[in-house]
Amino acid sequence: MEWLNVQTLIWLFPILFIIHDFEEIIMVEKWLHHNRHKLYERLPQKIADKVVKQFSMSTAQFAVAVLFIFLFVSLSTILANYYFLNGVTFTIYFFTAVTLVFFIHAFTHIGQSLLFRSVTPGAITSAIIIIPYSIILFKSLFTSGILTWHIVLISLPFGILFFPIVFTAHWIGKRVI
Repeated sequence: MEWLNVQTLIWLFPILFIIHDFEEIIMVEKWLHHNRHKLYERLPQKIADKVVKQFSMSTAQFAVAVLFIFLFVSLSTILANYYFLNGVTFTIYFFTAVTLVFFIHAFTHIGQSLLFRSVTPGAITSAIIIIPYSIILFKSLFTSGILTWHIVLISLPFGILFFPIVFTAHWIGKRVI
């Protein structure tokens, strides 16, 4: 797999992100419509209310939200490749934070499918694309010496900052269309 070097893996990130999110875009509105009652059966009411409120949007609105998030994913990818050109280390921290969130996010889809005993939006691409890609990416970054556990531990808390970005993206999606 020499053709699949670290830079290629980094550039694959936004492509695989959008493939995953296409699955979510296509499925989320219909899934929520047909499974709203399951949310209230399996989750505490306050949490179910928040999930329904957060994801009660049309497919077009959700696509706008995904576009907004895609801009951050793309920025992290561009900055990570900037590391190869100029050796600016902070760019790897940003990319690491974003890819760690994406990796962890994939497991939430698997957990949702187990909880609801059905295929949920994003579960298929999480299982066959995102988790394997993330493992290969992180292994390559570690092997090449670009990523260290120190960088991971520093980057991980910054992943929490992605939540306001997602909430803002959903807010924008609901307002634009």
